[in-house]
Amino acid sequence: MKRNTLLVILVLVIFFVISFLTNILGPIIPDLVDSFHLSIGLAGFLPFAFFVAYGVSIPAGILVEKYREKTMLISAFLLAFLGSLLFALVPQFSVALGSLFAIGVGMAVLQVAINPLLRVAGGEEHFAFNSVLAQLFSGAASFLSPLLYSYFVQTIHKGDHAFWIQWLDKLVPTGVEWVSLYWVFALTTLLMIGVVALIRFPNVELKADEKVEVGGTLTMLLRERTVLLYFAGIFAYVGTEQGISNWISKFLQLYHGVDPATVGAKAVAYFWGLMTIGCILGLILLKVADSRNVLRLFTLGAILSLLIGLFGPKEWALIALPGTGFFASVMWSIIFSLALNSVPEHHGTFSGILCTGIVGGALVPLIIGGLAEWFGLRLAMLVMLLTLGYIFSIGVWAKPLINNATIKRKSERAKE
Repeated sequence: MKRNTLLVILVLVIFFVISFLTNILGPIIPDLVDSFHLSIGLAGFLPFAFFVAYGVSIPAGILVEKYREKTMLISAFLLAFLGSLLFALVPQFSVALGSLFAIGVGMAVLQVAINPLLRVAGGEEHFAFNSVLAQLFSGAASFLSPLLYSYFVQTIHKGDHAFWIQWLDKLVPTGVEWVSLYWVFALTTLLMIGVVALIRFPNVELKADEKVEVGGTLTMLLRERTVLLYFAGIFAYVGTEQGISNWISKFLQLYHGVDPATVGAKAVAYFWGLMTIGCILGLILLKVADSRNVLRLFTLGAILSLLIGLFGPKEWALIALPGTGFFASVMWSIIFSLALNSVPEHHGTFSGILCTGIVGGALVPLIIGGLAEWFGLRLAMLVMLLTLGYIFSIGVWAKPLINNATIKRKSERAKE
């Protein structure tokens, strides 16, 4: 099929929107705690409501195959629009849980649909490059959304004369300026519905390793020890990523008196920005070193950075906690590739199982919130030493059928 540049751009924009909506919870949790008068334990249910929706990854894959990409993309954005609009109109804790779940389901469906679409629209030979480009778009969105939150909180109801601020002044009640983000999300998802509806989509024929098979195949894989071990790896990674990003701002507020709307939001933005930078460095390292060695090295860096951030002074915490994002940057891609390279077939179904592991982003922040009620947030965040320890172990016991291609391995094969 001829490359479709317009569709590639659309998919990259969708990656941007997914991260834009997904990774805003971290910086706004302190505001949600204040607005809803929540304990830290109850605050943990906010990311839980969003990420538990990723349990629909396997059913979503089946629905995409049946109803095709365009229909499912519109449905996903419609669900996210309704969730965002409801939360913007009724900013209450009870509404928040349902709204975040609806947005989460929409994001899960989008994640399942867009990777095969990117392969077809951009051409298989360009898929690896376009996938990395998509990750950069995701990183940019995750970096920008906390900064947008900070901007809104500092300008809404402050006499700013910009027309968009005046518009939000009328919609957003005083004292809950963070609601402005969900008006922006509602507008963004509504716009995406219109854009997707107007663009013509190609017929995407799923490759064998992209199809989700239920019944015997799914049951067989769930009985495989290797499958369960890598599922736990994805669970541990997303739990670590969200456990850190969701609690950075609240931690800095509680222990260092940092303003969550400014310095706290910037810390979360830097977490995602450094993750993007680390991803680029990781790509270079994977060309010269075994992926298992890279995984072990970066995991040790994340553990050290986490401990310095939790127990060091304010100046260190402001650097070390966002710095964990740099070290976490390679974990998802390495764990996922080691997993797929460790089984000979049924990669589509295995990918669905692995994506279901994203629910780790629901449970780990919830566990941290619950433990923080008893032991304080600082000690509760040490739970991530367990998840990081498990990720480190993958770099020890992983025995993929195919190793990542390095310059040394290529030269050795060329000599044979």
